Amino acid sequence: MTGRIISIHSFRGGTGKSNIAANLAATAALAGKRVAVMDTDMASPGIHVIFGMGRKKMKYTLNDYLRGDCDIGQTAIDMTEKLGIKPGKLFLIPSSMTATDITRILREGYEISDLRNGFNDVIKQKDLDYLIIDTHPGLDRETLLSMATADYLYVVARIDEQDLLGTAATLSVARKLQVPEIRIIINKKPSIYEDKAIIKEVETKFKARVATIIPLLPLLIEVGSRYIVTLRHPESEFAKSMTDLFKVMS
Repeated sequence: MTGRIISIHSFRGGTGKSNIAANLAATAALAGKRVAVMDTDMASPGIHVIFGMGRKKMKYTLNDYLRGDCDIGQTAIDMTEKLGIKPGKLFLIPSSMTATDITRILREGYEISDLRNGFNDVIKQKDLDYLIIDTHPGLDRETLLSMATADYLYVVARIDEQDLLGTAATLSVARKLQVPEIRIIINKKPSIYEDKAIIKEVETKFKARVATIIPLLPLLIEVGSRYIVTLRHPESEFAKSMTDLFKVMS
């Protein structure tokens, strides 16, 4: 299998997209796959915090690669041993959290072709089964690229009218870009809603399948993005949802 690109997207922030991307990557690695998760949300990066790298200085980030200061392979941090993952491999490709780097990328931008080449090159260099992309919320050129190159697109939404309207716009764009596989993830579902009713309404309205429904779980509130839940709580309902997502893309 050549490396597949999995894009995790949401129209608005705060949907739990980064948490899903990190935990899905860990789930795939635990299943024996070679996986990298890339943070392309350069305006508000943070997935590295979930990997326990929040206070650690990283030698190279995606920003360095896009400036031409390093090769994409040098940005990939091997997290396998640190996280105790067997039998697969898990790499993290972070974006910089320094104010200088964030301001610079917002002010100067970058060549979109460099990002596209980075996707392909890191898949080859690290012999990846999956490259999971944690995208910037909304619709911008980076998002469009991650969609256009994706084999699978997971759109994360809450039971919220603004989220659902944004999801409709995202799905419309994804279909125009001819993304091969599109699924919806309903996250942070309040207990008052029934899963079957949600699936019926969402799939009828959006003409896209629901990959999984993740309830509003006290465990996730308690964890607060401090670590990867699937590694510490493999029997949790959230971990089972990540397994469901992995099965869809396998």
